[in-house]
Amino acid sequence: MFGLGMPELLVILIVVMILFGGKRLPELATGMGKAIKNFKKASTATDEINVTPKDSSENETAPIGEGKGEKA
Repeated sequence: MFGLGMPELLVILIVVMILFGGKRLPELATGMGKAIKNFKKASTATDEINVTPKDSSENETAPIGEGKGEKA
């Protein structure tokens, strides 16, 4: 594991505890966990782009040429 033994890991843990404090540490761990989860999800996802059109009910913009104040 990167040549780090138990004493080195304890020193790193103590430094992190001093820098961020005990209250902030769970928030950092949660954020790192979510970041790793999102990275894994993105790296295993397919690289395809969804090009299927959405339903017309979801698209509230008027088609070109049928806007407000335009005369055909």
